[in-house]
Parts: sequence; structure tokens; C-alpha cells
Amino acid sequence: MTLRIRLDLAYQGTGFAGWSRQPALRTVQGVLEGALATLFRREGAVPRLVVAGRTDAGVHATGQVAHIDVDPEAFAAVTRPKRGDAAGRPAGDPYAVLVRRLTGILGASDDDVVVRSAGRAPEGFDARFSAIWRRYSYRIADLGAERDPLQRHRTVWYPRALDAEAMDVAAQTLLGLGDFAAFCKPREEATTIRTLQSYRWRRDADGVLVATLQADAFCHSMVRALVGACVAVGEGRLDVSGPAALMRAGERTSAFKVLPAKGLTLTEVGYPADEELAARAEQTRARRELHVEGLVG
Repeated sequence: MTLRIRLDLAYQGTGFAGWSRQPALRTVQGVLEGALATLFRREGAVPRLVVAGRTDAGVHATGQVAHIDVDPEAFAAVTRPKRGDAAGRPAGDPYAVLVRRLTGILGASDDDVVVRSAGRAPEGFDARFSAIWRRYSYRIADLGAERDPLQRHRTVWYPRALDAEAMDVAAQTLLGLGDFAAFCKPREEATTIRTLQSYRWRRDADGVLVATLQADAFCHSMVRALVGACVAVGEGRLDVSGPAALMRAGERTSAFKVLPAKGLTLTEVGYPADEELAARAEQTRARRELHVEGLVG
């Protein structure tokens, strides 16, 4: 029997070559599994992470979700109170202890990845296959925005003025179930059928353009391509109906640019009610058996 633990994560993607473990490259999965290996080094097998969305190089996250399966006895051993634990800490909560000890290991090397919380996963939970939607945001500072150097790692500077209202109108024309091949980097045997549930543009208090996109899943480069198509509208290079027309054509085009990864952040992953988790995971797995899914970005 194993214990499944849900981990909620945040990271700044600048220093990572994406989520997925890769030889000789620093990745989010590699850093986190390295911390888990240190913590569980005396307890046998190292827990492996299953993640909701495999973000691409340079993409950030404030609401990433993952799970690990661990032996209950090993978990008890690595979260057992130690002599010298500070008074007042929730030593009786093993999940709080897990977060604290992983934080100590991660902080010893760098602080661009954080375990925000941990808890026992509900029955049937799968971080990847139980998810029903992923939500991303994208930040652009155009000529009408304040350029804050403290936000430079997560904001794209754009040297022209953009029409936010036109961009928002164009975004609405792309909603629903459809083939997003025009906005996805081709991957052999990978499906480009997705349901784009929401896509809006607004300006925040300092004038920065912020896009919010939500879909059941995103194929490789889809978010940044959708953003690029609406930027072309905001700049006047495409009509508001242009992105929808490109989508119907179903082919990659040079009519817009795929924007840089640094403006993109995974902000939240949605799951159904606990009693529906297992059914959702089974449904998603059955669908993925027919298609190979690529990276997100």
C-alpha cells in the first residue's frame, strides 16, 4: 500500500530548462526530486513527481500541482519530530513537517522553487489525469504601461502601443472546442483538439496588459501563440476576426509571432469534486491512449 500526497508548488521559470527531468540540465522536476532524494535517502526508493502541467523552459508557476506516492512507513520516518524542532511549530502535522523539511533542503541551494503546501490526496486523485482545466496568465508592458524592473522576469516589454479592447474581442472568437493546430507546435501523433474555456485581456493598475486563458489542456506553445495572435490584432496587423480565420485554416502561419516564455505563468489547476476524481482520471487516460500529449508553453 502506498500513500498519495498532493503538493502545491510555485517557481520562477527563468533558471529552469522546463519542468521535465533532463540529463545535465536544471529543471523543476529535477530540483524537486533531488530534494526528495535527500529527504528519503535512508528510506529506499525516491518518490517521483506526477505533475498537472509540464511547463516549458522559462515558464513560471504560482499554482502548479503534483503528487507523489510514498510508503507510509517511509513517510512517517522522514516527518518524525527531531530533537531541536522549534517550539510552536506544527510538529503533529506530518504534512507541515514535510513542507518545512523540503523547504530547508531547497533553500540551501536556491529559492526559485517553493513547496507551498502538502496534504493527503483524496481517493482517486491524480495531479495530471484528474485535472479538468489549467489557467495561465501572460503579462505584456507596451508603450502605455509602466515598466517595473522588479517585474522584468515575468513581463515582456513590447515597443509599441497595443489596443487592449480589440485584443479582448479577438480572444472571444477563439472560445470553445476546436482544432488549435494553427497555434500549436507540431508534435508527431499529438492531438491539437482542445476546449478553450476562457480567454480575456485587461490592463492592470500600472497599465500592464494581462491575458488570462483557461482550457481543459494546452498543447505545446499554444498559450504563447494565442497571445501572439491577439498582439498582432492589438498592433493592427490582424483584424479582430483574423485569429479565428487562422484557426479555421488549421495551419501554422507567419501572420503572428509566438511570444517569449518569460511572460507566461501557470496560475491554477482545477479539479472536480472528490467523488469524481477517479472517474475523471480514467476518462482522461482513455483519451490519452489515442494521442501523445506534448509540453505546455
